[in-house]
Amino acid sequence: MKWAIVAFPGTNCDEDTRYVLSELLGQEVRVVWHTASNLGNADAVVLPGGFAHGDYLRCGAIARFSPIMDAVAEHAERGRPVLGICNGMQILLEAGLLPGALLRNASLEFRCAWVQVRVEATCSGFLPASQLGTVLRMPISHGEGRYHCAQDELETMLTSGQIVLRYCDPHGQINAASNPNGSVGNVAGLRNALGNVFALMPHPERACEALLGGTDGLSIFRAMIGAMQHA
Repeated sequence: MKWAIVAFPGTNCDEDTRYVLSELLGQEVRVVWHTASNLGNADAVVLPGGFAHGDYLRCGAIARFSPIMDAVAEHAERGRPVLGICNGMQILLEAGLLPGALLRNASLEFRCAWVQVRVEATCSGFLPASQLGTVLRMPISHGEGRYHCAQDELETMLTSGQIVLRYCDPHGQINAASNPNGSVGNVAGLRNALGNVFALMPHPERACEALLGGTDGLSIFRAMIGAMQHA
């Protein structure tokens, strides 16, 4: 399958993501600079982590206006898969491709740690149905990861399955102690209503080799590959 990884000034996880997709999973990958006007013939798009444009003004607020984002939006409108990781999630929220917003961590501190998230909903093309209720272990690395939306909107998304991942303890319990940034409802990852745009604050690309601490992140990339092969 063909992948496009979008890079902005300040992106720093594009090579990590390329390595996982290309070297570990044998995919055809191209890094696309933010000034490009199209994604070529990509089957899937990844907006990786980092600090796009230095995160000036607000995380993702400047990157949202990069020329490539029109192509990303068009790709999403066609029902094609888009994955946002950390800074990529911030950009997708700023671009209106996902609901809600991200605020400064409740602690007002940058958090860099391994966390657990529970699979709350099957996300077609991103997480297989067999993983519903599974606890995944992945690292976070962000200063603005506190997801926010209105309470009624959160309840609607929980009911409809748009909230895909929630921070939890190692036993799968959702509680305040396991919430690293103060996100409403312990939200760690969500999808759009159509189900083809998915973003999460944890870094799956940093959890793909046992040598680095774990391999739970592979499930997301493998699920995307499997879904595209059967599309």
